[in-house]
Amino acid sequence: MKVKGFQYSRQISKFNVPNVLTMVMSWNVPPRIAACSLFFFIVLSERIMIKAAEAQNTTVTPVDVGVILDLDGWNGKVGMSCINMALSDFYASHTHYKTRLVLNPRDSRNDVVQAAVAALYLIKNTEVKAIIGPQNSMQANFVIDLGNKSQVPIISFSATSPSLTSLRSPYFFRIAQNDSSQVKAISAIIQAFGWREAVPIYIDNEYGEGIIPYLIDALQDIDVRVPYRSVISPLATDREISGELYKLMTMQTRVFIVHMSHNLSSRVFTIAKEIGMMSEGYVWIITNGIANFVGSKELSVLASMQGVLGVKTYVSKTKKLESFIVRWKMKFQQDNPTITDIDLNVFGLWAYDAASALAMAVEKVGTTNLGVEKTNASSNLIDLESFEISQDGPKLREAIQDTKFRGLAGEFNLLNGQLQSSTFQIINVNGNGGRQVGFWTPEDGLRRELNSKNTSKYSTSKNNLGPIIWPGDLTSVPKGWEIPTNRKKLRIGVPAKNGFSEFVKVIYDRSTDRTHVTGYCIDIFNAVVESLPYAVSYDFIPFEGTCNDLVDQVFLQNFDAVVGDTTILANRSKFVDFTLPFTESGVSMVVPLRDNRRKNAWVFLKPLSWDLWMTSGCFFVFIGFVVWLLEHRVNEDFRGPCSHQIGTSLWYAFSTMVFAQREIVINNCTRFVVIIWVFVLLILTQSYTASLASLLTVRQLQPTITEVKQLIKNGETVGYQKGSFVFGILKEMSFKESQFKQYSSIEECDELLSKGSANGGIAAAFDEIPYMKLFIGQYCSQYTMAASIYKTDGFGFVFPRGSPLVADVSRAILNVKEGGKMKEIESAWFEKQTNCEDSNAQVSSESLGLTSFWGLFLIAGIASLSALIFSVSMFFYKERQHIFKPFGPGDSILGRIRLILKTFLERDLRSHTFRKKASMSLQDKKDIGSLNGIGAGQDSTSTRHLSNRSNCSTQTKIHSTSFEVSKTPSREYGIPNSNGQISQPAPTTVEIIENPTQEVQESPKIDQRK
Repeated sequence: MKVKGFQYSRQISKFNVPNVLTMVMSWNVPPRIAACSLFFFIVLSERIMIKAAEAQNTTVTPVDVGVILDLDGWNGKVGMSCINMALSDFYASHTHYKTRLVLNPRDSRNDVVQAAVAALYLIKNTEVKAIIGPQNSMQANFVIDLGNKSQVPIISFSATSPSLTSLRSPYFFRIAQNDSSQVKAISAIIQAFGWREAVPIYIDNEYGEGIIPYLIDALQDIDVRVPYRSVISPLATDREISGELYKLMTMQTRVFIVHMSHNLSSRVFTIAKEIGMMSEGYVWIITNGIANFVGSKELSVLASMQGVLGVKTYVSKTKKLESFIVRWKMKFQQDNPTITDIDLNVFGLWAYDAASALAMAVEKVGTTNLGVEKTNASSNLIDLESFEISQDGPKLREAIQDTKFRGLAGEFNLLNGQLQSSTFQIINVNGNGGRQVGFWTPEDGLRRELNSKNTSKYSTSKNNLGPIIWPGDLTSVPKGWEIPTNRKKLRIGVPAKNGFSEFVKVIYDRSTDRTHVTGYCIDIFNAVVESLPYAVSYDFIPFEGTCNDLVDQVFLQNFDAVVGDTTILANRSKFVDFTLPFTESGVSMVVPLRDNRRKNAWVFLKPLSWDLWMTSGCFFVFIGFVVWLLEHRVNEDFRGPCSHQIGTSLWYAFSTMVFAQREIVINNCTRFVVIIWVFVLLILTQSYTASLASLLTVRQLQPTITEVKQLIKNGETVGYQKGSFVFGILKEMSFKESQFKQYSSIEECDELLSKGSANGGIAAAFDEIPYMKLFIGQYCSQYTMAASIYKTDGFGFVFPRGSPLVADVSRAILNVKEGGKMKEIESAWFEKQTNCEDSNAQVSSESLGLTSFWGLFLIAGIASLSALIFSVSMFFYKERQHIFKPFGPGDSILGRIRLILKTFLERDLRSHTFRKKASMSLQDKKDIGSLNGIGAGQDSTSTRHLSNRSNCSTQTKIHSTSFEVSKTPSREYGIPNSNGQISQPAPTTVEIIENPTQEVQESPKIDQRK
């Protein structure tokens, strides 16, 4: 169907040139001005005539488009108004377009069936090319199927349920944010404030249920528990709503996430205000389906929502948007004069952008082939088998998918038919509207302002949000949970047992019919609760049974917590939550002690280890060898036959151990070595003496058994505490049933251990370390913890799964442990039970080893080697002319080595010790000769002997100035006579002249008369 353009000629014919001239002349204006006016009129008329002619020759193609909205409702009126303005603005700026959208609105009357009938009518009868709407997710579900079958695009700007995505229809386009895109923003808020539980409150329809799976997943990702889901019917009465809210008040969770229509949310918050759920301690978070309408709610409703946090769709403010809002308010007020004080929300902007995008896509497809193919056409409206399939549906679908532009709500960009917009504004309801406190983006998380410079990482810090006023006009962050109103005090179960009352002791007072609970665990819990930043009321309720049964009572919700000596185990943590441990962990074995003092003949060897004995012996031999090397050339005590020299060296070295050496060392290097060695021996002997005295006098307590395998191998009987999980551990370690005995108290355990396995008792007891430490504290001189056989996490407090108290109590436990309160409680309950007077009566120490003395041996070795190197160097230096003389024709290297060794083994006659002894001996003999009256003949003999000795001295190259003449004739000192016999020198003093050429003066003759 073709439509002619606007007929401007009819209107222009009234303003021909004669008529205009007559009219101008009647104005009585100057001729010049009249001429100018006539000229401008002629020019303008010409242009208008040209445009009119063009319009008459231009044709446009109308395209029918359906609109399904709740036209009687406020949202429907806003949406329809924005769609009309969008088309008006679009074609005003695109007058050359050849297509025009013709709207065919249908009222769905807020009913799913009416929406389906309207869609069916538009597709079959009106043959629309696309449908804008329907208004909500419930209506859209069936309409999307109709559009998919007829290939008619369904464009919705307000159906936000994620369940619509699962339909996977290529002809469904959501020009709105998917509700699932906001769950990360909600979880970021909850994580920022550290709340551990949250309860969703949602409407019981497809819109409310669609977001729940995504919300639960997002909360689980940050370890937030959802203990309950509150579902409210769209048709619920005020009594039904208040009943559901009262149920929430009986729970401990105080963080609520509300997702429903804004009309129903107004009723919910009004009732919540009336029953006291908008007071201190409550946290309310609303989704964008409610937050986007905060500005349109009545003041009475806003008064009931004070302190609520909301996640709102963010739309950047532009001049174009501000101009449109002003024009829209004027237009909407003209069309709806009865509606006052109304604000435009993001759904109206999405409706504007959806209509604009559809107009662009239709123009892009063109005016050709715009029609439908009727297959088995029927005039029956309810005949669903005969459908008109739109021929240009696939092209129009692709055109809509590819459309991109800058709309009023932001960038228009579709991905898989979904609008890509994920920035949310965090608002806080205060006063007459929502106050901005921050933003959330998928890239940066929570931010105080957009485009912040500090965007290095994803943030969930509450410091990135502005100040928030919570329900009850409080600025402090609510903890997110409270003790339920139907139970003002926590019911805390405690174990009631006979033994080990130091941990938990239950006393029944029959006179007052009251129960008193005390003990180490009770005092720890009281200290922890006192350190919490809020008050917690509780009652201790005794429970008789095993520890596993007591833990099960928390899982069965009979107790709110368990306080006592409850071990943290993996299988228990499947049903309950534990706090951090407040005691040591592990299972240990306790065995009797025996006095292991050495009473055999070889006990003197025990103080030192074998490696220390061997090292000491080797160093004795080494020091003796060093002393011999340094002393044998200058000290007569270290000379003589080989056996004599070896014996002397070893004797000297070992005698230093008791400081009984009688040989005098002469060499300074030897003295240096001996001083160091005596210092080493002093420390070694004192340590040996102390260790031996300890072995012979102090009680040496040793465990009777050190390994569990020894118990299993010998078939010994072992004990464990009655009702303890240790029984299962022992069974897994291959102990037999016949090897087990139970005990219930410390005294019973002591009795069994004292008897021993052979006498009906036990050889070892297995229990947790806190119990065993208490047991050892009372019997430290009789028993000891021999080994740790199993690792546990210690004692902890038990709470239900997901309890918000767990995190707070765990932090309080750390504060108590780091402070001095924990030590005070331990001292009060455990140190007073200790009966050990001798704290040193412990298991004996090991023998002294080389590791404790290797530094001393290192010093002695370095000193000895240094002295040897210095002494040998001096030997080569002094004897360099004799041993390093040039090689002769018959000399060899082996001969030279023999010469060096021979020289090294000889006396060093140049030593001052030999010179001193020779002088003293000859002086003594001269005195004796003088007393015997030596005559002239003797003088003559002495003179001859002196002359011969001088020659001998020259031949042997002895450069000493004096020496001691031996009493026994020798070749070294005697001179052979003419008969080949060695003459006996006279006992007199002889002076040796170093220079052979020097004359020898005769000794003065002795006057015999004297």
